[in-house]
Amino acid sequence: MTEFMEYRENIKNFYGKYEFYLLPVIKFLLSISIFLLINVRIGYMQRLHSMALVLALSLACALLPMMATLWSASILITLHCFALSLYVGVSVSVLFVAMYLLFFRFVPRSSYNVLLTPIAFLCGMPYAMPVANGLLEEPYAVISTICGVIAYYVLKGIHANETLLSEPVTKDALLDKFSTILNQVLGDKEMFLTIGIFFVVALIVFVIRRLSIDYAWTIAIVSGMIVQFLAFFMGYTFLDLADHTLELVIGSTVSTLILFLIQFFFFDLDYTRTERVQFEDDEYFYYVKAVPKRYVPAKEKMVVKIGGPAYIEDAEEGQEEGALTTENGEGK
Repeated sequence: MTEFMEYRENIKNFYGKYEFYLLPVIKFLLSISIFLLINVRIGYMQRLHSMALVLALSLACALLPMMATLWSASILITLHCFALSLYVGVSVSVLFVAMYLLFFRFVPRSSYNVLLTPIAFLCGMPYAMPVANGLLEEPYAVISTICGVIAYYVLKGIHANETLLSEPVTKDALLDKFSTILNQVLGDKEMFLTIGIFFVVALIVFVIRRLSIDYAWTIAIVSGMIVQFLAFFMGYTFLDLADHTLELVIGSTVSTLILFLIQFFFFDLDYTRTERVQFEDDEYFYYVKAVPKRYVPAKEKMVVKIGGPAYIEDAEEGQEEGALTTENGEGK
């Protein structure tokens, strides 16, 4: 355990020392992952598949705020949808504008959740997102995760029905196509199930981890994952999506491990050394519970110089003293 704590402290110190350089690298990797994912999943406009364009756009986003990556991803998706069909592009544009007006502008600092959520879905571990929101952020941060859920299911629906959506239509049938897309979004019961569960789980985790109890984060993680697992299991059973059960079990297990890793890095406390302090001023009594963090003190490095001038002088003095002792000994 001590070795892991040493690795953690080394990683924290390394990131703190080189944050100015590491943060753009992280943003670049996230941006290029999102852009490549978009091109693979809904790559209907071949011009946007240029690797030079993806790299240039990712480099630009690495130097700009995270909101720039979100807007760039939205524009790429919209252009691909326009290449598929005019009414699909218009529908997606309206959706993104509505999401910005209702959600994005209120939680700009949590915009990375919108980008991470689709990646988490494709990796099979979206269940970590609402619990991580409750652990690390304020409750409203789950809104950005919900926006990511909506974007993921909309793109999933477009990809699954691309043949139907790409069919040419007449002006009279245009309204019917818009109604089809709207019904596809509003009629996706799995999406609404996910949104509801994510919202409730994030609130539960946030409330528990703020309690003044021992092992609050551990209890919050376990409670959140149990509630989430049971809710999804019952929801999938009710919606006749039993084929999702294996994915739910594996995804929940991996997500739990990731969450405990997050706890190890951000909230590793030693409850055996808990202290309770009481003091007062003119108006209040204060009862403070202090729980120290676990850490390993940095090892002090001892540098020994061998062969320097001081070493040579000491050696010469030692030789002279030895010679003098020998002469005295012979005199005796």
